[in-house]
Amino acid sequence: MYAIIVYDISTERVTKVCHFLRQHLNWIQNSVFEGEITESQLEKIKHRLKELTEVDCDSVIIYTTPSKDRIQKQHIGIIKNDPTTIL
Repeated sequence: MYAIIVYDISTERVTKVCHFLRQHLNWIQNSVFEGEITESQLEKIKHRLKELTEVDCDSVIIYTTPSKDRIQKQHIGIIKNDPTTIL
């Protein structure tokens, strides 16, 4: 499956969340990650994000689709990071 994760997280936790997501997905721009993952990887990511965030003040949105081919994506302006690069 293909996942896109966007978040708005308090500054004291944002670095931990960013480092964690970089292990699983491609960083696209500030607070946005995307990439191919399995269902079990998605469950692990969701579990860890629940540990790293505070439900009362943080927000994480996860979009999933069966494949990248089903998403139309258009860029306006600069591309912050090459989505084919895995760190």
